[in-house]
Amino acid sequence: MSKKEKKLEKYYSKRDIDKSPEPKGEKDISENEPIFVIQKHDASNLHYDFRLEVGGVLKSWTIPKGPSTDPEDKRLAIPTEDHPIDYVNFEGVIPEESYGAGEVIVWDTGKYENTS
Repeated sequence: MSKKEKKLEKYYSKRDIDKSPEPKGEKDISENEPIFVIQKHDASNLHYDFRLEVGGVLKSWTIPKGPSTDPEDKRLAIPTEDHPIDYVNFEGVIPEESYGAGEVIVWDTGKYENTS
């Protein structure tokens, strides 16, 4: 098992890749600077998913109340399993009876710089 496959083991264990249009994890890394994505996910509860490229995968958090444009607002971010890099462009409907069933759209995406 490759290092990337090990990092994505939990992602694969929750999905039937043959039944879901979700990415299979074929892309290794972004082309230049690290990327981020915020996805609106209308699953059992409407929420947003925040993902940052770190170490060849997208580290992921669920944001139940969604993002805010006010830097003073505090938002709960619940860690979830790492996702493959190619999830950054994923939009579609995860089928009923699948983990995370519901519509996913890209709300925002771009590059980021770690300043610490």
